Amino acid sequence: QLQLVESGGGLVQPGGSLRLSCAASGFTLDHYAIGWFRQAPGKEREGVSCIRSSGGSTDYADSVKGRFTISRDSAKNTVLLQMNSLKPEDTAVYYCAPCPEPPPWWYWGQGTQVTVSS
Repeated sequence: QLQLVESGGGLVQPGGSLRLSCAASGFTLDHYAIGWFRQAPGKEREGVSCIRSSGGSTDYADSVKGRFTISRDSAKNTVLLQMNSLKPEDTAVYYCAPCPEPPPWWYWGQGTQVTVSS
């Protein structure tokens, strides 16, 4: 069973940083394009960033460019999202999944809550 587990969220003040981790169970993340998505209260889920499998090219939503960095830790079979200069509008539940769009049967899991507030 393909499963991704998110961690690393929390409460941070505006301007602060967090690093999210996406760990895989049952498959090797390096073989897949993996992305981070987020869903804020009352809003639809949106794509935040994606890292390709071959070559490792990356994409970012305009709202996070220059602040977020996606990367892989192959030794730990994880995909990381370093989030700097956080803003209140970054508050959301963050999920990882295949990108740019996961398959229809994808189970999103619980995600990890990021709250940016003073």
